[in-house]
Amino acid sequence: LPPLSLPQKWALLALSGGSSVCCLCCLPGLLVAIGLTLGNQGRVLLAPCSIANIALAPVSRECPFDPTRVYVSPPLVGDGDVP
Repeated sequence: LPPLSLPQKWALLALSGGSSVCCLCCLPGLLVAIGLTLGNQGRVLLAPCSIANIALAPVSRECPFDPTRVYVSPPLVGDGDVP
C-alpha cells in the first residue's frame, strides 16, 4: 500500500479522535447500567413481565427482555430446506 498523504493522515486522526470522544461519552452510561443491573441482581429486567402490571397488558403480553425465550430466525426462501 502507498503511504498516506498529509490530508489523509489528518482525516484519520480526526475520525479517530471523534470515535474516542463518542466512546468516552457512552462509557459512563454503560457503567451505570451494569452497576444497577448487578446491584439489583437483574430483577428489574424481568419486572415488567408480571401479569399484575396493568399498564403493559394492553400493549404486549411479552416481556421486553426474556432470557428464557428462544429466538429462531425463519429459514430463507430458496435455501432448499423448505419443502
